Amino acid sequence: MLELDDDSFQYHEIMSDKEKYKSGADILIVEDDESIARLINLHLQAAGYSTYCCGDGDSALECIRDGSWRLVVLDRMLPGVSGMKVLRKIRKSSTHANVPVLMVTALSQASERVHGLNEGADDYLAKPFEPAELVARAKALLRRNRFVEKGVAVTNPIQLDLEAPVVFEGDQRVELRPLEYKLLKILMEKPGKTRSREYLLDHVWGRDVFVEARTVDVTVKRLRKALKQIGRKKCVETVRSMGYRFIPPTE
Repeated sequence: MLELDDDSFQYHEIMSDKEKYKSGADILIVEDDESIARLINLHLQAAGYSTYCCGDGDSALECIRDGSWRLVVLDRMLPGVSGMKVLRKIRKSSTHANVPVLMVTALSQASERVHGLNEGADDYLAKPFEPAELVARAKALLRRNRFVEKGVAVTNPIQLDLEAPVVFEGDQRVELRPLEYKLLKILMEKPGKTRSREYLLDHVWGRDVFVEARTVDVTVKRLRKALKQIGRKKCVETVRSMGYRFIPPTE
């Protein structure tokens, strides 16, 4: 673990350079607790990422609006605009809706985690946490959001764009979040084949990330809501006590 005894580090120093978040930092850290912000910042930088920190919801919205982020580490309870409101703003944004969000919170109840996931968080980490786990989760989210394959996967008549997180049918298109996109891609690769929650956890979230099976259900729910926009909500079918499968439309 990195030591936290560097007196030269000042919390305001990682918040004061406004131009920093316009110059290509990887990760935005939104945390009002100085010691926790410092801990997250040091460990992510040690893992090789460039970071920028802000300490309240209003500053976070400004950073998100003006920056280009690969990941947002977001505290749920913030001064001013709450973390949940910041999350909702991100998901409603036309330019930042697909940025992965790792929510960090002192509220560890399962209901709070489910609420955060339903609102659009990609992962959830309860305080106090091990810095190594936070870094592992951040790495996993960044891997998921890297779309490097080329071409288009087709499951007649639905098409999945492999250069962008988009599913379309004819002239109807819907943009997906990273987890929804990867989950749908895996299901579409083997139409009609049931994939267990455990399989999906391993292949969408990764074996090095610790998430509950319930997280799969939440992501499927969000995916169906997105597919509803092109009239194909029922293509992702629940197989009771087993998992999920993709059923190609017949018309």
